[in-house]
Amino acid sequence: MIKRWGLPCLLLAFGLFYLLPLMNHGLWVPDEPRYAQISQEMLHSGDWVSPHFMGLRYFEKPIAGYWMIAIGQAIFGENLFGVRIASALSTGLSVWLAFLIARRLWNDPRKSFAAALLYMSFGLVAGQAGYSNIDPQFTFWVNLSLVALWFALDNRTVRGKLGAWSLLGFACGMGFMTKGFLAWLLPVVVAVPYMIWQKRFGELLRYGPLALVVAIVISLPWALAIHNHEPDFWRFFFWNEHIRRFSAADAQHTRPWWFFGPIMVVSCLPWAALLPSTLVQAWKSKAQAGTGFLLLWLLLPLAIFSMSKGKLPTYIMPCLLPLALLMANTVIDKVNQGSGRAIRVNGLLNAAMACAALIGLIYLQFTRELFENTEMIAESLGFIVLVGWILANALQAMRPLMFWAMPALGIGLLVALLPAAMPATVINSRMPDQFIADHVQELSETSSLLSNDLGAASALAWRVKRPQVDLYNTVGELEYGMSFPEAQPRKVDMDGVQQWMTEARKKGSVGVVMQVSSVVEEQEVELLPIDGKRYRRGNLYILIFPKQP
Repeated sequence: MIKRWGLPCLLLAFGLFYLLPLMNHGLWVPDEPRYAQISQEMLHSGDWVSPHFMGLRYFEKPIAGYWMIAIGQAIFGENLFGVRIASALSTGLSVWLAFLIARRLWNDPRKSFAAALLYMSFGLVAGQAGYSNIDPQFTFWVNLSLVALWFALDNRTVRGKLGAWSLLGFACGMGFMTKGFLAWLLPVVVAVPYMIWQKRFGELLRYGPLALVVAIVISLPWALAIHNHEPDFWRFFFWNEHIRRFSAADAQHTRPWWFFGPIMVVSCLPWAALLPSTLVQAWKSKAQAGTGFLLLWLLLPLAIFSMSKGKLPTYIMPCLLPLALLMANTVIDKVNQGSGRAIRVNGLLNAAMACAALIGLIYLQFTRELFENTEMIAESLGFIVLVGWILANALQAMRPLMFWAMPALGIGLLVALLPAAMPATVINSRMPDQFIADHVQELSETSSLLSNDLGAASALAWRVKRPQVDLYNTVGELEYGMSFPEAQPRKVDMDGVQQWMTEARKKGSVGVVMQVSSVVEEQEVELLPIDGKRYRRGNLYILIFPKQP
């Protein structure tokens, strides 16, 4: 049954839980509006070489990730689906890679199906699939490079080896143009110790240069083009995004060395209780070539990420595919052996967490009225998600050998329905583009735009399809872009906002989007003119000031 229906079931789950929800909620700040706007600007300007964020230089990432998001908007429209489809497809392709390499490793349809199912239902993987950023794309290229490496090592023909090593080089080149030099480092730190362990280092020396040449051929044209177009790009990108983030004491997102330990546990929910038995079985089987390769793939990149000063949870996504493969091997072996204890514990743990969350939700609703009376649908969806999670995991706990895969249904409901189940307070603070969309016609007719929040500013720029939004008392990630002389007029401080407003209103009407959640931001609003239209939703204000002579 799995051999016949496994892939169709995975495709159905991908459509229902990954693709359909892409249009169900607004862009989450800070990442989604930023990537939406940068790629939209690429489409409108025709500049496919140099990334610009709201018309300003933005060199934190290379170009390929923006290409994919821009292509999504070009094909499907400048809408929520078009912005997110690159992440969804990248994750779907990684699921397919999990299926392929599992089939190559074990030639067991149940393990191939389990590997793909577990990977696509890991909480971090499933959550990022519907979120527009670079990490799902970069994860796919890293996954492709290491899957290609295994196929190269496992292939018996010269032609097959050449094709696999070339594919590895292609993946490294695209990964480099998506997120940088890490795409070259990760396959190397896995390949070198594995080849030494297997006494095949000579094979690495024979075929490795082919992968290197292909990677250079893929990435060199853009690398030279951006150097010619923006000579400072490589200096900023290399030192700020690699050396400083890895080793500087003031690196962005500084975390302790052990940060990724608990993050790994949370990332693989709802399967976290299977981690101990998975790691124990993998360690006992480490002498086997396939298991040893997967352990190196899991542990060595994790060690590199842990050594970095700057850390974000999504950094460990390239480590999750080997974990899903090892876990699938363990789960199916336990099912075959009739040993369901660890699987039952996993179901009980998940059901208990969902029960606690359900009780907490009821308590908050009664004591703080988390959902307003007009939010019955969102409130109902929240309860459906939690009840569905409880039932799915209760089935796994009661019949672990038969219903071992049921937590995947729970995570599917979570990914599909939770964004639409958010209370208005969360939507208003984290998805400003939805409020902007309600007034997009008025904002589009203005001649000047201003915002005091970078997330709201990028959502505004994307919705009205104009990158020229001036920044009021904020710079944030645009500090580098703002450092150029031609960008200085885009910076408006509290002392100069009234003069800016006077000059802007001489040219035409002015649209302002303000995030007001602090005393300073209240003072920023007080410095604006008192006439004009004012709209408010939560902490977000939209102000439309008419032209003045």
